[in-house]
Amino acid sequence: MVLYFYIQRSSHPVAPAAMADEIAKAQTAKPGGDTIFGKIIRKEISANVFYEDDQCIAFHDIAPQAPVHFLVVPKKPISHLSKAEAEDAALLGHLMIVAKDCAEKQGLSEGYRLVVNEGPHGGQTVYHIHIHIMGGRQMGWPPG
Repeated sequence: MVLYFYIQRSSHPVAPAAMADEIAKAQTAKPGGDTIFGKIIRKEISANVFYEDDQCIAFHDIAPQAPVHFLVVPKKPISHLSKAEAEDAALLGHLMIVAKDCAEKQGLSEGYRLVVNEGPHGGQTVYHIHIHIMGGRQMGWPPG
């Protein structure tokens, strides 16, 4: 059941210092305990949420790395992709479909990038699995 949808694009440029900050966060982040995403899901803190159903929530990234940058986060707190179980397969598939639908609603008809960060070397800064969806410009390769 979809609760709401609306579109907003970000115009924040990506600064090299922001990337350094993300690397530092990834190196010091620790798994376990509550996360900022849990607080957003429980509505304890605000976020620019534009989609929510009984399994997940989608909201714009607070530090966008592209003109359109949002996250799709499951309500079930799975800390890492590597910690997901076979029973999570339907949920993980649902996240991908929601990411696709949200990207379409955000106007990303020319393409977009999906990113799941795993562990410190993968740049994971919040230990609650989530998908980054970025677009609105030509994405470079390699990404890191």
